[in-house]
Amino acid sequence: MFSISTEMANKAVSILKDKKAKDIKLMDIHEISAISDYFVIATGNSTIQVQAMSDELEEKMNLAGYEMHHKEGFRNGRWILLDFNNIIIHLFHDEERQFYNLERLWVDAKTILVDNE
Repeated sequence: MFSISTEMANKAVSILKDKKAKDIKLMDIHEISAISDYFVIATGNSTIQVQAMSDELEEKMNLAGYEMHHKEGFRNGRWILLDFNNIIIHLFHDEERQFYNLERLWVDAKTILVDNE
């Protein structure tokens, strides 16, 4: 079954690929958490790139009809969280991604293979 959450997550991954995000991960958390269905995690090379990825996601997801409910961390540009309810997008600067290591914290989530090319 192709749910709205899956559709949203795939759209976010596509946008991030277009913005040259690194190490994009899609994690299915719906069976282990009530907060969301998916995490999308990606890395940028600089705070400017991380902010640009955030701007692009916000604009293109809105154009696709997906309403963002909350955003945190944009000013700093080191870890930006975009909450679309069904999916939560984490955009990291490389150092923060290594430090916080969400993949390790959410090890029980199903990681869906993303072609990062």
